[in-house]
Amino acid sequence: MPLVSMKEMLIKANENGYAVGQFNINNLEYVQAILQAAEEEKSPVILGVSEGAAKYMGGFGVVVAMVEATAEAQGTTVPVAIHLDHGSSFESCAKAIHAGFTSVMIDASHDPFEENIAVTSKVVELAHFHGVSVEAELGTVGGDEDGVQGGIMYADTDECKELVERTGIDCLAPALGSVHGPYQGEPNLGFKEMEEINTIAGVPLVLHGGTGIPLKDIQKAISLGTSKINVNTENQIQQTKVVREVLEANPKMIDPRKYLGPSRDAIKDTVIGKMREFGSSGKA
Repeated sequence: MPLVSMKEMLIKANENGYAVGQFNINNLEYVQAILQAAEEEKSPVILGVSEGAAKYMGGFGVVVAMVEATAEAQGTTVPVAIHLDHGSSFESCAKAIHAGFTSVMIDASHDPFEENIAVTSKVVELAHFHGVSVEAELGTVGGDEDGVQGGIMYADTDECKELVERTGIDCLAPALGSVHGPYQGEPNLGFKEMEEINTIAGVPLVLHGGTGIPLKDIQKAISLGTSKINVNTENQIQQTKVVREVLEANPKMIDPRKYLGPSRDAIKDTVIGKMREFGSSGKA
């Protein structure tokens, strides 16, 4: 199945009370594992690609070619979007779009509000011309992951409404207490603000920092309009755990297939668990 925009899958999720997972890819094993999980669960899926991961894998074009070839080889039939995660500029988003990404996030949340509006509008104009969906962010998601850093700053409800209306974005990531990377203590999400933004924004909401959030909070967020949940850290933790276990048990092992293969299975199992938590299993 060809790669698709996030727009339709998120609208469907929003209307039917579940969320689609964005699972970030870091190398070939991640692509294989996530697509296998999606096919087995019959779940739509979003493959997130940070700028750092794209650079590591050889560029946006290499990433798209790898995903398309893997999907064809594995016989993937479920809807798959490939999404630029935290695009830092119009230029970066444009490069991803022209390379074949079907969705982009422009993260101008650190800029003054009017600058965020301006650059986001420019990205939307180009993206929608190519049938590509756009995610934007307001406020600051805490933590540190792949060069994306920030302290927690809640999104302003009125600014969320204005951003959606003036730019035409397809989904919105309002920062409401989640963090990138591992949580220090219990997550404390702003559900009151989430409900207000869901009521007035009129687009599906996105929750960054999905690793480590309790199931009850995930379910509540979904009930308040969160239709996309991002996960990366948990896959990395589980993959690394298995690699360490295999190498500790086999200190002379040097064949990467022998330790990356089992770690790929760990990613797949983690993604399947998340798809079931998010309610997207069986929705493709």
